[in-house]
Amino acid sequence: MKKKQTLFLVLAAVLVLAAALVLLRGKASGPASLRLETVRAERSTMSNSITATGTVEPVVKVEVGTQVSGIIDRIHVDFNSVVTRGQLLAEMDKINLQAELLSKEADLASSKTEFEYQEKNYARSLLLHEKQLISDTDFETATYNYERAKSSYDRNRSDMTRVRRNLEYATITSPIDGVVINRAVEEGQTVAAGFSTPTLFTIANDLRQMRVIADVDEADIGQVEEGQNVRFTVDAYPDDVFEGTVTQVRLEAIVTSNVVTYEVVISAYNPDLKLKPGLTANVAIYTLERHNVLTIPSKALRYLPDEQLLAAMQLTVAPAEQPAPEGKKIVWQKNGNTLQPKYITTGAYSLNLTEVIGGLDEGEEIVLEMLSATPAAAPSSSPFRMGPPPGGGGGPGGPGGGMMP
Repeated sequence: MKKKQTLFLVLAAVLVLAAALVLLRGKASGPASLRLETVRAERSTMSNSITATGTVEPVVKVEVGTQVSGIIDRIHVDFNSVVTRGQLLAEMDKINLQAELLSKEADLASSKTEFEYQEKNYARSLLLHEKQLISDTDFETATYNYERAKSSYDRNRSDMTRVRRNLEYATITSPIDGVVINRAVEEGQTVAAGFSTPTLFTIANDLRQMRVIADVDEADIGQVEEGQNVRFTVDAYPDDVFEGTVTQVRLEAIVTSNVVTYEVVISAYNPDLKLKPGLTANVAIYTLERHNVLTIPSKALRYLPDEQLLAAMQLTVAPAEQPAPEGKKIVWQKNGNTLQPKYITTGAYSLNLTEVIGGLDEGEEIVLEMLSATPAAAPSSSPFRMGPPPGGGGGPGGPGGGMMP
């Protein structure tokens, strides 16, 4: 019985001690444990960007084909061959085309002889008909034969032009200066130019100047304009960042699985020839870039003084115009024991920063937020505790900010 009474007394003492600790801790964390975090207006760089994916392409890419059917006799270039305008790429078998040319030359000579004869006969018949020495029927017959011979001669001359051009088409030459990036035929292969021209070679004009065709989501396309700076990476060189410029925003929408995107053309200089046609680019288009402008954290514009908490800190709040003057925003400054409103004019804004155009000078301090000054718990000694984020912390004692009790 005595043991039970002793145990009960010990438990009661423990509970009383715990309650006392809670009361003491509650008194230690009162209104006096609050503090104001401030930040200085400073010059910095602001930027906003949107992301997209695209494909690297040559600026000028020409598919070289043939308009005649036949067998590829010789190929004079290969993949990656550097070619110039007019350079011989391939030759087709010309035997059939040359035979057709000889046949058309014979037809043309025959039709020319017939035309010249009928032309002279028509001239004589016209003279005799004017003197009424031949009948109208004979004159009409002479006229008919002349017109028929003339039509045949004209048709054969046209056929002769077509056959000669087809013979020229059998010699494949490069239309531009560039590099052969694709060869689709082999020697001895038969190509048929039926309803469409078969592609034999693909030539890129200059691989030192490339472009990226990026697919930008419809929610972001309104922010994209020509001339904006672009940075992108490719999986082939993950550590390299390439730069470019928006040169065109195409108006046609592309719908894929109910997702609407627009093509944006980005020019990119490629002096090291690292960018190859077909690479996938991860693109960041900078829709806002401001350098060396006066900025404050956007969070400062959302701070509203709590008069009761500030009164507990023995601080007062000066009255502010509600709403703020047109085109102005309110920030708060601590002047002695008083928080005073300051009206500023803002410009561009990014995710975390707002540009200040007027009403605030560089180096001036404004209130950012109210924080609790209760000491943080001691760090855990667990081996699984995560370390600080990359780049360091940036808290109340960090650059651009200060603490006021």
